[in-house]
Amino acid sequence: MTQGLSTARRALDVGLRFLVLGCLSFGGPAAHLGYFRRTFVQRLGWLDDDGYARLVALAQFLPGPASSQVGFAIGLQRAGLFGGLAAFIGFTLPSFLLMTVIAVGSRSWMDQAWLPGVIDGLKLLALVVVADAVMGLYQSFCRRTLTQSMALITAAAVLVSPWIWIQPLLLLVMGLVGARRLSVDTAQSATVSGRLKRWPLITFVVIVAGLLVVRSDFTDLALPFFSTGSLVFGGGHVVLPLLQAGVGASMPADQFLFGYASAQAMPGPLFTIAAYLGALLQPDQPWWGAVVATLAVFLPGFLLVLALSQVWQRLAQLPRLAGALAGVNAAVVGLLLAALYQPVFVTAIDGSSDLALALLGLLALRLLRCPVLVLVAVALVIGGMGWA
Repeated sequence: MTQGLSTARRALDVGLRFLVLGCLSFGGPAAHLGYFRRTFVQRLGWLDDDGYARLVALAQFLPGPASSQVGFAIGLQRAGLFGGLAAFIGFTLPSFLLMTVIAVGSRSWMDQAWLPGVIDGLKLLALVVVADAVMGLYQSFCRRTLTQSMALITAAAVLVSPWIWIQPLLLLVMGLVGARRLSVDTAQSATVSGRLKRWPLITFVVIVAGLLVVRSDFTDLALPFFSTGSLVFGGGHVVLPLLQAGVGASMPADQFLFGYASAQAMPGPLFTIAAYLGALLQPDQPWWGAVVATLAVFLPGFLLVLALSQVWQRLAQLPRLAGALAGVNAAVVGLLLAALYQPVFVTAIDGSSDLALALLGLLALRLLRCPVLVLVAVALVIGGMGWA
């Protein structure tokens, strides 16, 4: 009884601390990881630097939202499964509420004279942020001629193919190529022990089977978001091309990019764009749609964290598996490069002045290290003044 109360108190403490971070953590996944380290390693001492580094590496190894997975793992270590859930709810709730309100309110805003300009400004912001993400990921994941080629081939294939399943197919193919050609270059050497937890993997398989077999409004809504959460390697920005392929065709490109750009202005995880999209896809029950889409996009990554948190390092040292991950990461860069052009560039740029503004924004973000929140304010002013 006493132990149960202690765990409950710890879970509540975890949830409250992550709720504060969810309200204040602007700047994207890399910034989130810095907030987590300062809070839970340096200030609270819940884990040491080595333990934190292992959690960050785990999140990079698995698909899903890296910073949210690290937060989930911290809560898991601190207070078990309830601690992990408390961390997820606390960190995600503020941006989930804001993105859902934006989706619900956008219907009444559509006839406002100022909205087109604001959307244009935020579309330019989306172009700047995605371009910065492409450049950063290319530098990290495409250091060899082979991985550079894999990224460019992936981008070209996505741009010319109308087939919706081309993206997961390319991830699979590039993973197989990486397993064969990159295993020697990417493998690491160490001895790590651990146990695989089977029930999260079984749950994952059951959910996939249920979403594919059972046809209903619920499964039709959840499937593209669950698929996206299962395939997003390389950081939160990669969610853009996968969601655009999965649900982007169900709404105007401007509306989709407005949600993506709005997510840049939110604290907490970028994956809460799912709340915005889910609410739009269920106009009669927007909050229900937002909840289903959000849970579906986060759940795959969390199940994999539960399954592999103890055994992942040993698995990652297998040469072929390490090579496959390198190949998938290269393909991810290609997916984001394709999304940079379509839909982002073609809908954001409508002349040389737009391109000039985007280049200045990229200069501010990438070279001058201007905070994203400042760029959001500038984009809103530029759009509101009709300069975009």
